[in-house]
Amino acid sequence: MRYISTRGKAPVLNFEEVVLTGLARDGGLYVPETWPQFSKDDIRSLAGMSYAEAAAFLLQPFLGDSISDVDFRAMTEKAYASFANKAVVPISQLDSNEFLMELYHGPTLAFKDVALQVLGLLYDHLLGRQKRRATIIGATSGDTGSAAIEACRGRDAVDIFILHPAGRVSEVQRRQMTTVLDANVHNIAVEGDFDDCQAMVKAMFNDHDFRDELSVSAVNSINWARVMAQIVYYFTVGVSLGAPDRPISFSVPSGNFGDVYAGYTASKMGLPIDQLIVATNRNDILSRFFNSGDYRKSSVDPTISPSMDIQVSSNFERFLFDLHGRDGEAVADLMGRLDSEDGFAVNMSLLNEGIFSAGRSDEADTLKTIQKTLSESAILVDPHTAVGLKVGGDCRDDSNAPLVTLATAHPAKFPDAVKQATGEHPALPKHMADLFDREERMTTLPNDLDTIKSFIKERARILSAV
Repeated sequence: MRYISTRGKAPVLNFEEVVLTGLARDGGLYVPETWPQFSKDDIRSLAGMSYAEAAAFLLQPFLGDSISDVDFRAMTEKAYASFANKAVVPISQLDSNEFLMELYHGPTLAFKDVALQVLGLLYDHLLGRQKRRATIIGATSGDTGSAAIEACRGRDAVDIFILHPAGRVSEVQRRQMTTVLDANVHNIAVEGDFDDCQAMVKAMFNDHDFRDELSVSAVNSINWARVMAQIVYYFTVGVSLGAPDRPISFSVPSGNFGDVYAGYTASKMGLPIDQLIVATNRNDILSRFFNSGDYRKSSVDPTISPSMDIQVSSNFERFLFDLHGRDGEAVADLMGRLDSEDGFAVNMSLLNEGIFSAGRSDEADTLKTIQKTLSESAILVDPHTAVGLKVGGDCRDDSNAPLVTLATAHPAKFPDAVKQATGEHPALPKHMADLFDREERMTTLPNDLDTIKSFIKERARILSAV
């Protein structure tokens, strides 16, 4: 398997190189040169597999000869052994043909665990084989940071630096990051919003001298391995509801477009998807695009679903690449216009034949949906999941196709919003019950690239071997 950049000018890489590289050197994102194909019989065979077995089976084609079947199967078994539910990604039923995909049974109670537990083991395996160290830099709107830190904490081969927008993540999300005191973990609270954090991470990757000196790699979904590992749950949940013999629809709460893109990838691999619904809060750049063809930045508005408070969705570039016939020059032009003109438009004819639908939920509707779901189904959901439920109901075309909403986080990660909606304060699971008593450690820095680069250079352990 070979990987190419969405902007067409970076070197072609293998899987090992893609994992350790992150962002392409031309500023683009890496994608597989071709999509692996799974027949209906292949997909049916997933029904008898554990989640770890299904992950090894579905993802092996992406690895090429970088990792053996035996080694990768051991990684998937280890990655999912710590999940609280043995199914890893179980489903719950809301009504006769509507379901929740529960993605919050990992160690940090959010969907990012499903991919990052695998990525941490990939780093161990690949860096150990090369006998070198990496500096991992990421930006988070709330959940990626804690999941990445949990996957990388205490590992000899990596130092991890996570940027989050100061005061714009929930207190539970912040404490899940800042109470991890391992020496290789560094939390940076940036005086700005998530888009500022993400822009600085991309700028550091595009500073090739800085990147090479510190051997910088990425845990954000700009790293192909993050998206790759998220493909699996679309297949496993789809099969449990009748795929490939009937199509399934998914409603995905979305900010950075990574989770939605994983569903799109699953469809390209053979999973029959009727609709892929992009659900946004009032930071609705994605829903505006899919309904008008216009992708245009505006200010970021803080909401009760903070992980979606994003205007520039980094994974969206991967979708644009396919939308424009894998023309890297065309994508580079569009991304240049996003920087210089704050947006661009595409011909709606490119979108009308696809599986995507999109909508938005405002704060009042999100709170109503949390209350309604508890009242009608006796299930407590977090505000991001509520956005998915509201928009899924609004955009659903075919009531005969099962509709699965991705429940992206445990309600206890956002207790204030849940209590406001229902009067109930969701309790943290036992392993996190003392979270508010743990010592915190983080550094607040201004929204200034040079200041943050200096902070990282002073603390990264730059060694040629481990």
